[in-house]
Amino acid sequence: MTDDRLIDTFVELADTLIDDFDVIDFLHLLVDRCVELLAVDAAGLLLADQHGKLQLIASSNEQARLLELFQLQNDDGPCLDAFATGTRVSDPALTRASGRWPRFATAAGDAGFAAVDALPMRLRSEVIGALNLFRARPGELTDNNLRTAQALVHVATIGLLQERSIRHQEVLTEQLQGALNSRVLIEQTKGLLAERLGVDMEGAFAALRGYARNHNLKLRDVAEAVIAGRTGADELLGALRPSSRSGR
Repeated sequence: MTDDRLIDTFVELADTLIDDFDVIDFLHLLVDRCVELLAVDAAGLLLADQHGKLQLIASSNEQARLLELFQLQNDDGPCLDAFATGTRVSDPALTRASGRWPRFATAAGDAGFAAVDALPMRLRSEVIGALNLFRARPGELTDNNLRTAQALVHVATIGLLQERSIRHQEVLTEQLQGALNSRVLIEQTKGLLAERLGVDMEGAFAALRGYARNHNLKLRDVAEAVIAGRTGADELLGALRPSSRSGR
């Protein structure tokens, strides 16, 4: 990690904090940059819905996505603890965590992960979600990487809790619920694109996200257009990198 790249990342995150910004793309940017800048192999992010229940909102790869869903389905894992306590939860050796998170530790090992850190998305007393950082090798995050991760999470939290949302809780609730609804639609579109384009789920999302960025559109709007048939799956092929077109 270089200082210039870290500065570029904070600028990129700050540039996204405008009125009506794309929450889904913003949080995917966060998890992608965590993997790029920190000594981690995957990242996943959960946000609380209007009922205070955590929902998956972003992940850096399919393994992280499935592991986050596993936590939610089994009510077992570090992200849930970090959200509940509002404090960082860490385990540098998941093989020894069978008593702490028995089902999660096994699932994480099967997915190729040996260590995890979960950071709450917290501003003062309000906790709105949690970020999981997964590592393939056991060991603690370095102090520098931990400080960087906490700074990135703090910036993202502030981005979601903008001043108008802090003053008006209903605005925040609607924004987060809208993001969660968008995630459901995007997951449906990913499945459709994977089938029609003959790619895996990550390739389908890359095509969807690339098309949205190339045309300055929101992910949800592109997903709606694909589901409604206004935008054909073949139109998204141009946004797919050659390495993503190899199929499932």
